[in-house]
Amino acid sequence: MDWERARYFLVEQQIRPWHVLDQKVLDRVLVLKREDFVPQDKRALAFVDTELPLSCGGQMLAPKIEARFAQEAQLKPTDKVLVIGAASGAYLIGLIAGLCAQVYGIDDTAAKVAFAQDGVQRAGLKNVRIEQTNDLLGFKAQAPYDAIIVCGSFAELPAALKAQLASGGRVIAITGELPIMQAGRAGEGADEVLFEYNLPRLRAQVPASSFVL
Repeated sequence: MDWERARYFLVEQQIRPWHVLDQKVLDRVLVLKREDFVPQDKRALAFVDTELPLSCGGQMLAPKIEARFAQEAQLKPTDKVLVIGAASGAYLIGLIAGLCAQVYGIDDTAAKVAFAQDGVQRAGLKNVRIEQTNDLLGFKAQAPYDAIIVCGSFAELPAALKAQLASGGRVIAITGELPIMQAGRAGEGADEVLFEYNLPRLRAQVPASSFVL
């Protein structure tokens, strides 16, 4: 496969049409090898416009959503970022590692953490740390964060996430119920609705009625 040609068409046919126009984000997509982050038995599907199932559980986000999340987080070079659901957002972690100072990724099993770490190591990223935790409602040990990105959905955004933001910080997450959920940006001011998109519930310590496995 001509990986570089595939990367070019990924940007032009999938990511730009999804209103990702920030050149810094597009440049990261063009230089970061997504095929090194997907499951190795699915390398041929690295640029397919869909979520990919993971053998460690859950699914990897579609590339257009990873790029859109990276853009909507409005990152600065000095920012510290938390990605919740590190296996689902493994490539997302790689994208934003080149846009900010430090990235922390968390997930709830050793297998998911190992999967995310494999991609980070293959990319040679030095400003990323992946941690295992049973509680996916943030990672207080390294708070506050300038941005928190959630690779799953909630019925409503947990207050615990906003509480871990630095001044001016923002949470990018998908909330709502099927058939239509909404991605939004929440922070100190009014919450913003960004676009419609459905993702499975995040496996987290929230009331049983508001999530599914």
